[in-house]
Amino acid sequence: NNAEFFVGAAEDVVTEYFENHKDDEECKPDVIVVDPPRKGCDHKLLETIVEMNPERVVYVSCDSATLARDVKWLSENGYKLKEVTPCDMFGQTTHVECVVALHRVDM
Repeated sequence: NNAEFFVGAAEDVVTEYFENHKDDEECKPDVIVVDPPRKGCDHKLLETIVEMNPERVVYVSCDSATLARDVKWLSENGYKLKEVTPCDMFGQTTHVECVVALHRVDM
């Protein structure tokens, strides 16, 4: 009863759900966790996350360039980078995941 699963591109599913339920309590999350593909988050998803206004955003990334791009955009739109933790999820390779914590800045 306390979980729902949706299938589709996050930028479509999250945006549509938020548009249809933005006045509902469940559309006011404290934390949003994203783990996008190498291309990073779609801009529409980032805009929706900012509109949802969570206290924290946790961003898991396997690509430092798209991570930097998306964190920069979030930082320009009300969030502050608090912590970055590299995670060696693929031992004996050069690949590293980064987990980034951003907190909302009260403007």
